[in-house]
Amino acid sequence: MKPLRPILLAALLCAFHTPVQAASNPPSTPTEAAQAQQTPEQFLATLKQQHGTITLPAGIATLKLNDEFYYLDQKDTERLLTDGWGNPPGHKTLGMIIPKAVNPLTASGWGVIVSYKDDGHISDEDAAKIDYADLLKQMQEADEEDNKARQKQGYAGLHLLGWAEQPHYDETTHKMYWARELKADDAQSSTLNYSIRVLGRKGVLELNAVAAMADLPLIKQELPKVIAFTNFTDGNLYTDYSPGTDKLATYGLAALVGGGLAAKAGLFAKIGIFLLAAKKFLIVGLVVIAGFVRKLFSRKSS
Repeated sequence: MKPLRPILLAALLCAFHTPVQAASNPPSTPTEAAQAQQTPEQFLATLKQQHGTITLPAGIATLKLNDEFYYLDQKDTERLLTDGWGNPPGHKTLGMIIPKAVNPLTASGWGVIVSYKDDGHISDEDAAKIDYADLLKQMQEADEEDNKARQKQGYAGLHLLGWAEQPHYDETTHKMYWARELKADDAQSSTLNYSIRVLGRKGVLELNAVAAMADLPLIKQELPKVIAFTNFTDGNLYTDYSPGTDKLATYGLAALVGGGLAAKAGLFAKIGIFLLAAKKFLIVGLVVIAGFVRKLFSRKSS
């Protein structure tokens, strides 16, 4: 079987896909009834693609998009995550960056979900002191404890197999990079979760992407383009931090990577191909997590 190409960041895909009948409920609202009659093409046409320079909500950062990408605002991102990909509702994002070359409703679709945490200015003083092998072990132990709770609630477990790319910090640009290899209980193949954190004056800008492990070289090739046009606005840069005036985060880079309670971020998954008319979803075992302490929402086969 031909491996699937990446999704984000997400957004960023598991190489196996098995048709599964999702829990089916008849549309209960006029919106759902109309939506059930939409084709994927019609649904895509309702998403407003934005181009050029995008100022993110609250003006904290800008996206100076090149010709290879477009932006979806918060509302359309929510619709794509829930109606297009089958996520539970309620995700808070700053929007999503999607490549023009792929259809996000197909198995090869991908995108980068953008979010922001205003927990305060994160000190990078511990950058050179972090033992990433030990951090990985701690994350795996906590992940297994989380899995017990998830499985009791009827969700599939998710296991952190290891670093796909060990975390590294660029002290010049104040950006943190790392990638994890993940394996869900109900998936045949492992998934790549690629994370980028851009440190700012009062918080951190989060770029989350996921793909098949085989697509790591492609993701590493494409994400620098996204990073290049994603920047904090003047006054919100890391170097604009004012000690004694601005809030200092209660955690450092280790907790940022490990997903400490103060640093945990939202969860996103591409768990469905858009097939509303039949009320079916194609489970691809693709899960994007930004914090290992968050609950995993994953559909289980009937």
